Amino acid sequence: MKKLFFAVVTVSLISIFAWAEEVVRTTGTVLRMDHPNEYVVKKGDTLWDISGTFLSKPWLWPEIWEINPQIEDPHWIYPGDLIRLVYREGEPRLTLERTTKLAPGDRSAINGTDRLSPQVRSQRIEDAITTIPLEEIDPFLSRSRIVNPGDLESAAYILQGSQQHLIVGEGDAAYARGNFGDSITAYGVYRKGEAVIDPVTRELLGVHAQGVGNVNVVTVANDIATLNVARSYEEIRPGDRLLPSDNEVLTAIFEPSAPDADISGLIIGVEKGVTQIGKLDVVFLNRGEREGLQVGNVLAIYKTGEMVADRVKGDKVALPDERAGLLMVFRTFEKMSFALVLETDRPLAVGDKVRNP
Repeated sequence: MKKLFFAVVTVSLISIFAWAEEVVRTTGTVLRMDHPNEYVVKKGDTLWDISGTFLSKPWLWPEIWEINPQIEDPHWIYPGDLIRLVYREGEPRLTLERTTKLAPGDRSAINGTDRLSPQVRSQRIEDAITTIPLEEIDPFLSRSRIVNPGDLESAAYILQGSQQHLIVGEGDAAYARGNFGDSITAYGVYRKGEAVIDPVTRELLGVHAQGVGNVNVVTVANDIATLNVARSYEEIRPGDRLLPSDNEVLTAIFEPSAPDADISGLIIGVEKGVTQIGKLDVVFLNRGEREGLQVGNVLAIYKTGEMVADRVKGDKVALPDERAGLLMVFRTFEKMSFALVLETDRPLAVGDKVRNP
């Protein structure tokens, strides 16, 4: 009887795993073995965190998202919303239900222990959760650029502030000299940083331009412009350069995806110039738009395999590279990109490899 019981259990387990493999094969998604059936969104969550609760490959969440007719945009998810895992024709789908768990004006996190009921609920767009934590990447969305050699040298530059002040800040007036387009009134103020060199090919990938503020043109006489300093992140000094403000619309929405092309690159730098890298650090990659990278692309991070001694043959052999984390590209340039480390199971470092997940 015991043998029969174990045989039935074994066959059942085999059937379950075969079903799971079939779901993976047909849908291309991988559900976590410990996934919940439903999840209540909490303050501080991100779409990446939530998708990682259900999927072992979080970047595949758009493939199983099902938009409810009453919800205008699936990206607008708020604390208190209920996410369910359901199956449609045998395929997993994530659905979203608006709930009344939050009292009017209450934006605090909830514990999800009470039973929720769907109901129309108004929320401010700015209360919606984001795909990734925007506060970690904001300086690199709005205050940092990679430019071509010579771009800064040919740009207009700060002369001084009003009343002979050499250093100016937010709210001050300033003067600049250079060529100012008739239709351009908003400029970013940049300070030249280091040249970025590919450590393998020694190619110049670009020059880091550090944003120190934003100015608006008030008047232009010949090649001298009177400016109003709209924002300053640090002191604006004579010689700082002006570049037209990005026309790119910066958004909280990043669609996680695997790259369309085969990517094989390196982490070549990290925020603040340190060498050790952890979760939610911003890193620089030696791959960009020309290699096919796009905003939202997810890449796996690998540690180079160690060289170890073979005590049998008496030589040395390289161990396979070990996967150590995931990152998401959030800004691309021609030859390089900025990315945010989203997952890591060990310390990372400049020189670690990145490839398709």
